[in-house]
Amino acid sequence: MNSSTPTKLAVLGTGGTIAGAAVDPMDNVGYAAAQVGVAQLLGSVPALPRLLGACELVTEQVAQIDSKDMTWAVLYTLWQRVTHHLSQSDVMGVVITHGTDTLAETAYFLHCVLSPELLSAKPVVLTCAMRPASALAPDGPQNVLDAVAVALTPSANGVMAVCAGTVHGAEHVQKVDTYRRDAFDSGDYGPLAYVEEGALRQLKNWPAPGAKPIGEAVHRQAQSNDWPRVEIVMNHVGASGAMVDALLAQRAAGALDVPVLRGLVVAGTGNGTIHADLHAALRRAQSAGVQVVRASCCQRGRVLPSGDVDLFPDSQGLSAVKARIDLVLSLMMA
Repeated sequence: MNSSTPTKLAVLGTGGTIAGAAVDPMDNVGYAAAQVGVAQLLGSVPALPRLLGACELVTEQVAQIDSKDMTWAVLYTLWQRVTHHLSQSDVMGVVITHGTDTLAETAYFLHCVLSPELLSAKPVVLTCAMRPASALAPDGPQNVLDAVAVALTPSANGVMAVCAGTVHGAEHVQKVDTYRRDAFDSGDYGPLAYVEEGALRQLKNWPAPGAKPIGEAVHRQAQSNDWPRVEIVMNHVGASGAMVDALLAQRAAGALDVPVLRGLVVAGTGNGTIHADLHAALRRAQSAGVQVVRASCCQRGRVLPSGDVDLFPDSQGLSAVKARIDLVLSLMMA
C-alpha cells in the first residue's frame, strides 16, 4: 500500500451485552453487561485477523456501561473520539461496540453531529449482541466480523448499524425485539445491505450525512454537560395531562437543582393521535414556551397531517426517542 492509502481501522468499545458476562453460560438474560474490554472482545474473534489482512486495528475503550445507562456526557465523548479517529488520514473507518438498548439513539446522534466531510468519505459502524460474551453461542463475534467487513468496504460511508448480518442506516434503525438475535429493523425503509459469508450484498446507497450545522455554542454546552431538557410523554387509553402539568409546575418553580424543561416529544397512538386531555396539557406547555413535537408509537409509517393535532409539528418520520435527540440538538443551536 502507498502512504496515502488508509491502513488502520479504529474499534471503540462502550460496553453493552456484547461485552457482558454471566456465571452460567446458559443464562442469556441474567448477565452483567460491560464486563469484557474491547481488546479482549476482539481477541475472542479468531477469524478477525484473516478478514483484516494488512489492516491494523486501533482499539479504544471509550466507556464501559450497560447501554440503558447511556448519558449525554458519554455521547459527547464518543462524538469527540470518533471525530478524532475519522480525522486521521491512515484510518479508513470506525467500528463501535455498543449495547442494543440505546444503539439506535447513539447511531442517530452520531449521524446528526459528525462532520459531513468526514462521513461522506468514511464509515462509522455500530454493532452489538443479544447474547453475552459468556454465552454458549454468543452472537457478538459474528456481528463484529460483519461490522468490520462493512467498515473495510472501500465505498462505505455514513453511520450504520450491523446486527445479525443486516446493515441498517442510522436514521431508520430501531430495536424491535427483546430477545431474538435479529433484533433490529428499519421499518418501511428497509435494510441497506446484508453481509453474507464476509461479502457485502448492497441493496441501497450508503446513508447521506445528516450532520446539523453544529457550532461552537453546542460544543460549549456539551462540554459543560448543559444539554436542554426534553422529555417524552406517551398517549394511551385514559391518558391525562397530569404528567405534563407536573413538568410545567416544576418548570415554573425554577428549582436550581433541576434543569428547566425546554421540550416535549409526545409518542402518539396511530397517526400521532393524542387524547383530548393530554392535547390540552401540551397546548398549555406550548403556550409556556416549551417546544412540542408529535411522533408515533407505531414502528412503521410516519405521522401525516391531520387537522387540529398539527398545532404540534411532526417528527418527520423519526421515532420518539430520535425525535427527542433531534429536538435537543435544535434547541442547542437556537
